Amino acid sequence: MHDSTLERGQDTISSDRVDGTAVYGGDREKIGSVTNMLISKREGKVTDVIVSVGGFLGIGSELHSLPWSKLTYDTDLGGYLVSVTADQLKNAPSFSEGERDRAYDREYQTSVYDYWAVKPYW
Repeated sequence: MHDSTLERGQDTISSDRVDGTAVYGGDREKIGSVTNMLISKREGKVTDVIVSVGGFLGIGSELHSLPWSKLTYDTDLGGYLVSVTADQLKNAPSFSEGERDRAYDREYQTSVYDYWAVKPYW
């Protein structure tokens, strides 16, 4: 998915255009895709993205929450670049499709922010 809004000088993007966007590791190889964004109800800012890794058509994939600050949009790739490896992501806290509410659990969020050594937003 190539997003031409950055080329036109626009700073904002609709959430439906982020969902499905490829996520690339530090080696510039695709490691997954965005399935959702988490937004702080109080501040209205994106806090995390849910990245789907592996599987086929969503079946058998792992879901990982990544702090938004870990992602940078790369216009050449047409996706988000993270300075992590596929192995680091595979070893990161994860959950399955049937456990989607886990992404909102403070204990899970704490494990994510600790794993990525990012200061929590809360």
